[in-house]
Amino acid sequence: MEFACKDFKVGKCEGQKVVDGETMPLLLEPVGPEKSNVESLLSALKENKEWFEKMIIKNSAVLLRGFNVKDPVEFNDIVETFDWEDIRYVGPAPRTHIHKRVWTANEGPLSEFIYYHHEMVLIKECPKKLILFCEIPPPEGGETPFVPSFKVTEKMLEEFPEAVEEMESKGLKYTFTALSKNDTASMRGRGWEDAFGTSDRAEAEKRAKGLGMDMEWQADGSVKTVLGPRPLTRVFEGRNGRRMWFNTVVGMHGKKISSALMADGTEIPENVVKRCEQIIEEESIQFKWEKGDVLFLDNLATLHGRRPSLPPRRVLVATCK
Repeated sequence: MEFACKDFKVGKCEGQKVVDGETMPLLLEPVGPEKSNVESLLSALKENKEWFEKMIIKNSAVLLRGFNVKDPVEFNDIVETFDWEDIRYVGPAPRTHIHKRVWTANEGPLSEFIYYHHEMVLIKECPKKLILFCEIPPPEGGETPFVPSFKVTEKMLEEFPEAVEEMESKGLKYTFTALSKNDTASMRGRGWEDAFGTSDRAEAEKRAKGLGMDMEWQADGSVKTVLGPRPLTRVFEGRNGRRMWFNTVVGMHGKKISSALMADGTEIPENVVKRCEQIIEEESIQFKWEKGDVLFLDNLATLHGRRPSLPPRRVLVATCK
C-alpha cells in the first residue's frame, strides 16, 4: 500500500521529515511532464481515491506539487473529486468565501504569527481534513508549518506526567471574547454576528449551544464564549492508537481575549505551558510554498499555523468532514 501508485511519483522537498517511519509531508508529483496539468491530476485522484486517503491518514500530510493548479476553480475541482462532505468554518479567524467550497485562509495581518492549532478543535464536530492551496506564494516567510500531535503528547508525558494526567482527568475550559462586528486588523477579529450568521442574540445563543458553547454578553456589545469541559488529548480510529495533543492550551492560555484553565478552575502552571510551546516548535515541520501547491492535512493528527510573511501571499482553504 505504501507508495505503490503508478499515477504519482514520490518526491522530496525542503523541510520534509521522517517521523516514526512516516514521511511528512509525503510529496506527490506528476509521473512525467505530459502529466503536469490539472486534468491529469483529477484523473489520477479519481482512479486512486482510496489509496490517496490512506496516504493522508498514514503520513498525516500529503503535498501535491507540479500539477500547475492555477486558481480557486481548479482547486475546488480537486476538493470535489472526493466524496468528503463540506463542513462550514466556525471560529474567530476572518475569512472570505471565494468559490463553492473554497475560502480564504485567515485574513489577519501577514506580519502576525498564527499559532499552531487543530482546525475547529473546540467545536463538537471538527473537520477531518484540511486542504490548502497556494495561489500566490509569499516572497519571504509565510510558511504553513505543521506538527504531528502525538509527538507533543509523548514529550509532555516524558517531562510533565503528573500535570498532563491532571489536565486529562479534569478536562479543560476555555473562554474567548468576540467583538460584535468584524475587526479586519486582527487575526482573531471575526465578530460574533459574522461567526454565527445572525445579529439576533437569541438565535446566536441557540447556534452556540448547538456547537457546544455558552455565551456571556458584555456591556460593550461583545460576547464571551465559554467552552468546556474539553479533553486534553484524543485517540482516533486508524491512527495506530496515538494519543493526539488535541487542545489549544498554548494558543489561548493567558491571552488578552482568551483563557485556558482546567475545567474545575485550576490554573495550568505557566512553566508547563511555556515548555509545551517550545516542544511544539521543536517538533514542527516547515516547507516553503510554491505556486500551485495543494496540501492535504489530517486535521485529527496535525496542528498547523502560519509564519509571518511579506506580501503578497494568498493561500485558500477547504474543510471536509
